[in-house]
Amino acid sequence: MTASTSLYQRHLAAGASMVEFAGYMMPIKYTCMRDEHVAVRTRAGLFDLSHMGEVRITGPASEAALQAVVTNDLSRLHLGAALYTVMCNDEGGIIDDLIVYRVEDGFMVVVNASRRSVDVPWIREHLRAGAELRDESDITALLAVQGPEAVRIVQPLTGTRLDSLRSFHSTLGSVAGATCRISRTGYTGEDGLELYCDPAAAPALWDALVEVGEPAGMLLAGLGARDTLRLEAGMRLYGQDMDETVDPFSCGLAWTVKLDKGDFVGAARLRQLDGTRPPRRFVGLNLGRREIARHGMPVLASAEVVGVVTSGAFSWTLGHGIATAYVPRDLPETEPLAVDIRGQVAAAQRAHLPFVKRPAPSQ
Repeated sequence: MTASTSLYQRHLAAGASMVEFAGYMMPIKYTCMRDEHVAVRTRAGLFDLSHMGEVRITGPASEAALQAVVTNDLSRLHLGAALYTVMCNDEGGIIDDLIVYRVEDGFMVVVNASRRSVDVPWIREHLRAGAELRDESDITALLAVQGPEAVRIVQPLTGTRLDSLRSFHSTLGSVAGATCRISRTGYTGEDGLELYCDPAAAPALWDALVEVGEPAGMLLAGLGARDTLRLEAGMRLYGQDMDETVDPFSCGLAWTVKLDKGDFVGAARLRQLDGTRPPRRFVGLNLGRREIARHGMPVLASAEVVGVVTSGAFSWTLGHGIATAYVPRDLPETEPLAVDIRGQVAAAQRAHLPFVKRPAPSQ
């Protein structure tokens, strides 16, 4: 059965094009994907991300329990801080990528909507005495204001000093009368704020954000713009750029793996792999203005298939096609590459990630 978020009627009223995504009816766009993308890069966009999953881990053993299933080191998190990590299976394949917040009573773990049904049982299976898990996904709404004007737009609605909230940190506060966990992470390559709240409070909060944001040029933004923005920012999408067959070294996430923190699921296999020489390489590709690579398209070198595109789109910021792909570990960096786009061979140049550099948040 397809679910809907508490903002579903707001999306319909705004004329959104709705699609099924991860079991939810979600807006793919409202008016024009390009305009929504550009608004986030230059001003701000408002997203409904209430389909994401939120899992609370509490109890005296909460840190030890999570340390045993994620690759990054949670011991360095102070209250209010967050980090990005992956969670692996015994073979070192990525089950999901997560953001973990240290909160007042333990930890809040944000999981991908499409992986919630896998993540929750997996974490629960590996819990230990002294730790409890609560799946709070259905009682949590998530609104995100992303873009260089995000802090200025939201600030009049809250008494919390948003400019004092550092990147990858969160705090409790009231926004437009709604009790929220306010965080500053972002999946768009821009500064931005995420507001976790009760679903019943989300529609009024949405309306308040629209009222203050529209005069500043903020647009409602759908999942289409979110995808093109995250690709420009070089951020991975689970199910396209990584899955349980991909280790974190191969997809360029070695920095999330802390093998010296102690044992965790997948650590033995990851120790066997050479993080400096992963089984394959995750690379960025620049294409022409009219050349759009898509997931699954072959990557060529010397007319031979050597890899596969994981994500691709037109970059509204750069004005040409961009893509990410897997290629062999030992393929020389000087080797010319191309993408087979439905039978047409398009030259591709390797690009450093991110394609569009994320500016430092204002403090």
